[in-house]
Amino acid sequence: MTDTTQRSVPAPSFSEALAAWAKIGLLSFGGPAGQIALMHRVVVDEKRWISEPRFLHALNFCMLLPGPEAMQLATYVGWLLHGWRGGIAAGALFIIPGFFVILALALAYALFQDTAFIPVLFFGLKAAVLAIVVQALMKIASRALKIPLSWLLAGAAFIAIYVFSVPFPLIVLAAALIGFFLSDLFPKKPVDEDEQASPVQPSFARGVRLIVLFGALWAAPVLLAGLALGFDSVFVPLSAFMSKMAVVTFGGAYAVLAYVAQQAVETYAWLNPGEMLDGLALAETTPGPLVLVLTFVGSLAGFRDAGALPPVGGAVLGAFLTTWVTFIPCFLWIFLGAPYMERLRANQRLSAALSAITAAVVGVVLNLAVWFAVHALFARVGTMEAGPVDMSWPDLSSLNVWMLALSVFAFVLVFWLRTGMAVTLLVCGVAGVVVKLSGLA
Repeated sequence: MTDTTQRSVPAPSFSEALAAWAKIGLLSFGGPAGQIALMHRVVVDEKRWISEPRFLHALNFCMLLPGPEAMQLATYVGWLLHGWRGGIAAGALFIIPGFFVILALALAYALFQDTAFIPVLFFGLKAAVLAIVVQALMKIASRALKIPLSWLLAGAAFIAIYVFSVPFPLIVLAAALIGFFLSDLFPKKPVDEDEQASPVQPSFARGVRLIVLFGALWAAPVLLAGLALGFDSVFVPLSAFMSKMAVVTFGGAYAVLAYVAQQAVETYAWLNPGEMLDGLALAETTPGPLVLVLTFVGSLAGFRDAGALPPVGGAVLGAFLTTWVTFIPCFLWIFLGAPYMERLRANQRLSAALSAITAAVVGVVLNLAVWFAVHALFARVGTMEAGPVDMSWPDLSSLNVWMLALSVFAFVLVFWLRTGMAVTLLVCGVAGVVVKLSGLA
């Protein structure tokens, strides 16, 4: 008998989907792990708009792409539900709230160099996000790890990326090859005929049109800024550099942050030493993809070298251009590749390869969850290096007991009282503000 909890319901109306994507965009705290957890809870568990296997199939593809996987996953699911307009709406609403928050924070940082209010506002939210991430990880693991080989792949992926800092693309490639050549060990996945079909069929002509269209959209604002303000202004090299980052960010934002920080400080002098860490802290505590830290970089670069514009105008333009060239390619990857991925769902060897990637992704999400937990619970986190070992290791004496207490409280809300996500975030957020303002933490 079919498990009805895994079957999708008819596609929602476009307005219903918009409301859901707006909710996800506003509440997408916690980096990729928290965002994937949130999306899974809304579109799979609560709304049942797509099934678990199709969600994981889409996630597997997005993990292979450069750029923020959670934003691309939202675009993919939006495209499945309502075609190109659904994909654009889902992806844009995933970005827009975080963009405005990080822009406001970057302006406050540039004008006042004071972000002391940020820890007060977001202290309790970290505890809530940690509980939500663990809940989603447990659900995904219980459904994705069906055979011993899957468990082995998940464990190996976690150890490889957390303990030995193996590059994420190598982990995914190794898992895909194992799944492809050992496909007989994986159960065959039936395609749910009740699910909505792919919105379009792939073709060479369609691919060319998409590349031309999004290539033009990618370049147009940069050319306009160059024509209006001069091609020797900061905005053209800023956009060119961020465009390059957009196509090499395999494995998420952390894969390129060190390089961006070095270039932004030493080569271009957009930031002062240490400011990249401040920007990362702001991005980690706001909704939206972590790669929005690049928006912070673009905002400061525009503020400090605005040319003919006032500094605030330069900051806004720098933030907009950076965000535009970072995320426009993400829509192209999805609209170009998703139709082909939908065709592959019935291919056993490729389905097994994707199942193996799913298992590895469970290990990667566990790595993100552990990383987030370590940095949330401990004030000082260093690196343990011993031979091939290269892993984050907290200073145990720096444990924040109030963050630990709030995290336990959040776990009680999520796992015992089964409160909704919004309620959990609100209650923990208020509790965090009370703790911080009372001087307890």
